[in-house]
Amino acid sequence: MDPKFWIARWEQGQTGWHLPEVNPQLRRWWARLGLAAPGRVFVPLCGASLDLGWLAGRGHEVVGCELAPTAVARCFAEAGLEPAVAAAGALRRWRAGRLEILEGDFFRLDPETLGAVEAVYDRAALVAFPPAMRAHYVAHLRRLAPRAPQLLVTLDYPQEEMEGPPFAVPEAEVRARYAGCTVERLADEDVLEAQPRFRARGLTRLREQAFLIRP
Repeated sequence: MDPKFWIARWEQGQTGWHLPEVNPQLRRWWARLGLAAPGRVFVPLCGASLDLGWLAGRGHEVVGCELAPTAVARCFAEAGLEPAVAAAGALRRWRAGRLEILEGDFFRLDPETLGAVEAVYDRAALVAFPPAMRAHYVAHLRRLAPRAPQLLVTLDYPQEEMEGPPFAVPEAEVRARYAGCTVERLADEDVLEAQPRFRARGLTRLREQAFLIRP
């Protein structure tokens, strides 16, 4: 997808995917990864998610990657932090306390710039990509964090009923994309009633799923 699409959505405040609270699946399942503080966590396509602050509050070093500078600035502002900003390869590194965000194109991020990470949390990245881009996303993520376990949250719905993003990613696709890994489904919940904006877009079924993925 055109990077300008996401930058414009943040600048115009059209961010329906942004949760005003910490994701319940993160609260419920994070401990299953068994990562002790200050283990470093990577959050791709992090936006201005409150999840980053929650992870940092548990003692983790947190590094996100986000294309839109508006989202990055908002994340630090809402956390009450004043970040230092410096060039980092093809991206820009914002850092304050335990929180770090690499601003720029995820696909231009290299392992050296990211550094070692011990876990991955993906709530809004995989579902942001259309089918044609998802294989590229997963391959690049696995190159960046080849040994890191992952907590993945996805949505599944009849794709013909709504044009993404967010896109439907069924469980069978998750397992196919992460072939060679251990994939455990942690949750499979009907969330349509709690999502009026998706009902308004014509959805008749919407399920949120959470997976624990280990290389």
